[in-house]
Amino acid sequence: MRRRKNKDFNLCYKGALVMNSCLIVIDAQESFRHRPYFTERDLPAYLAAQNALIEGCAARGLPIVRVLHADGPKTASNPFALESGHVAPLAGLADFAPAASFIKSRHSALVGTGLDVWLTQHGIGRLIISGIRTEQCCETTTRHASDLGWSVDYVPDATLTWDMAHMDGSVLQAADIKARTAAVLKDRFAAICSVPEALDRA
Repeated sequence: MRRRKNKDFNLCYKGALVMNSCLIVIDAQESFRHRPYFTERDLPAYLAAQNALIEGCAARGLPIVRVLHADGPKTASNPFALESGHVAPLAGLADFAPAASFIKSRHSALVGTGLDVWLTQHGIGRLIISGIRTEQCCETTTRHASDLGWSVDYVPDATLTWDMAHMDGSVLQAADIKARTAAVLKDRFAAICSVPEALDRA
């Protein structure tokens, strides 16, 4: 059944009228350090924003869900295989006790993981999306969640990506990818928030 889409989603959960928010930390994992495109250039700023969001949500008693990505050959040489040991929280990420953890194998964290069931069972009406990569799993999860009826706060500063190549071989800068993602999601699929704004809205 399709969820009711409402920016101010309210529901009766355990006898109380609530609007529960949940932080989703997507693919913030060591696997990326072992990809040829990985660079530390934007990592400190990302970690500062991601950790502020984690710590702010924890201080407010909001559930934080960890999602990690595993796919490809099940060999130690594949950094996205569980066998590699790299499908683990990114070094420098604030430590937190996840309310739930999920392993995904598709771009959307809502495909085949059971996350959608968990969110529904726990009366979650708003998702705060953060993690890696900006234009890939974070954007895809945002679009999917919105289409399923959740309200979504997308926090660009708490996402990370890297430069890519245009089809002509020229460089598409990570900052431009982040700006494009925010522009196409804004008011269509999500509210675009800074870390303080997302915390204030939670």
